[in-house]
Amino acid sequence: MANDNLPGGFSLRPESMLCFDIYATHHAIGQAYQPLLSELGLTYPQYLVMIVLWERDGQSVGDLGARLDLASSTLTPLIKRMESQGLLARKRDTSDERKVRVTLTSAGRELKQKASHVPGCVAKAFGLSVEEFVQLHDMLGKLRTSLKSVREAEVA
Repeated sequence: MANDNLPGGFSLRPESMLCFDIYATHHAIGQAYQPLLSELGLTYPQYLVMIVLWERDGQSVGDLGARLDLASSTLTPLIKRMESQGLLARKRDTSDERKVRVTLTSAGRELKQKASHVPGCVAKAFGLSVEEFVQLHDMLGKLRTSLKSVREAEVA
């Protein structure tokens, strides 16, 4: 990293900043997913909702938000769009009317098979060995945990 007289020898050049690398990588990953998800009629956030529901159907909006780290104000319009597409249904929880449960429709369940190729295609696009993939996944998890704990400490 070039020294621009910043503490620690850091530079303000985008190509020397880890946050820019992550931002640009996020964009490139989105480009890898886009054609695969487009043929399924899904956006990436919708795909994430589907993955969580394919794993365990009938979750509350709050549980989905916690699992995906999405605020209710972001998740609710997303779920409404998916409901209008015929992929999911929303229903008040019979034991706690404050909660809304999200369930897959038959079309939503059928989409799982049509989406089964997506993880393999994206993993191939990453161009990493299994070991590198696992290491990167672990490092990103540590980074995310650290950043969240700093954010939570600032809020507290």
